[in-house]
Amino acid sequence: MIGTHIKKGTDMIKVLVVDDSAVVRKIFKTELAKAPDISVVGAAPDPFVARDMIVKLKPDVITLDVEMPRMDGITFLDKLMKFYPIPVIIVSSLTPKGSKVAIQALELGAVEVMAKPGSSFTVGQMSEQLIEKIRAAAKVNLKKMISLRERKMSNSLKISSSLSLKQTTNKIIALGASTGGTEALRFVLSHMPKASPGIVIVQHMPPLFTKSYADQVNSISMITVKEAADGDAVLPGTALIAPGNFHMMLTRSGARYIVRITDGPLVHHQRPAVDVLFNSVAKYAGANAVGAIFTGMGKDGADGLLKMKQAGAKTIAQNKETCVVFGMPAEAIDLGAADEVLPLELIPQKLLNFCKSD
Repeated sequence: MIGTHIKKGTDMIKVLVVDDSAVVRKIFKTELAKAPDISVVGAAPDPFVARDMIVKLKPDVITLDVEMPRMDGITFLDKLMKFYPIPVIIVSSLTPKGSKVAIQALELGAVEVMAKPGSSFTVGQMSEQLIEKIRAAAKVNLKKMISLRERKMSNSLKISSSLSLKQTTNKIIALGASTGGTEALRFVLSHMPKASPGIVIVQHMPPLFTKSYADQVNSISMITVKEAADGDAVLPGTALIAPGNFHMMLTRSGARYIVRITDGPLVHHQRPAVDVLFNSVAKYAGANAVGAIFTGMGKDGADGLLKMKQAGAKTIAQNKETCVVFGMPAEAIDLGAADEVLPLELIPQKLLNFCKSD
C-alpha cells in the first residue's frame, strides 16, 4: 500500500543512498550519521543493487542519482513509483543537463531535488539541506501526491479574470513553497491569465534547477515565467522565480517594482528563503500585495506572511487536504497569518479576486 513505508513519530528515518560514486556514498553516510533521527541502512552503486536492498531493508526515503550506469535514475524512478512507491530525493550534478533531468524526475514523482557537493557550496551546507530534505520527504503523503497528479486538475479548472491593466500594474502576488511545491506552483502559474499582476516566487531549489523549472512552467503557461535576474522589473503577466542559492527581495525603483538578487546566510536552512521575499514585499508593496504559502516542511514564510498581512496585504495558505507536506502553511495558520485557508484548486481564482478588491 502506498505510504506504508513511512515511519511516524520519533522512529528513525531509514535512508537508502543510491549513487554510482563511492565518494558521494561515503560523504552522504558520514554526514547523515550526524542526524540523531536518520539511519543510513544501505548504499547501492546502481538501481539493480538498490532494487534488492529496497525489498530487504524497506527504507523510508531514497536518495537517487540520476546519471548511473546499467540503468539511469529516471528509468528506475518511473518503475519505482509504479510498483513500490517510496519518497525519493533526486541528487544531481550542477549542470544544465542534470537540472533538466531532475525537473523531469519531479514530474515522475520525486519529492525533492538537490545538487551534489561542489564548488558552489560546502559539504556542511549540503549536509544541512540534505538532512532537512530527508525529514521533509519522510513526512510526505505519497498517496495524496500521486492522487493529485492523476486528477490532472489543470485540464478542468476555468479561471475568470476581469482585471484591467491599471489594476495589475500596482499589484504584486508573492508565492512561497517547498516540498511538493513544484507541482502546486506549476498548477497555479499555468492558470494565471495574461493580465495577471506581476508575480514573485520562492521555491526551495538548488542553482540551475530553478532555471530549468521556470523554463518548463513557462512552456505551459499563458504568462511569462522566468528565473529572476538582479534588477528585473516585476511586470503584469510575468512571474519571476528566485534563482537557487540566492535570496530574492522586492524593492522599488521610482514607480516600478524590481527585484534584487542577493547572497547572504541561510534562513531556515534555505537560500532562497520565503521569509526574505515576503518581508520585502510587506515593506515595499504593503496593501498592494497578495501572498500565498504552499506545501512544504518547516516554518519558512510563516513570519513573512504575517508581516504581509499586518502591512495590509491579503494572504492565503494552502489547506492540509491538498498539501503534500502540511508544514509551512500550518505554521502560517497557527500564527494567524492567513486570511483564507484554501484547497489548491481554488487558490488561482482567489489570488485574482484579492487583486481586484480595494
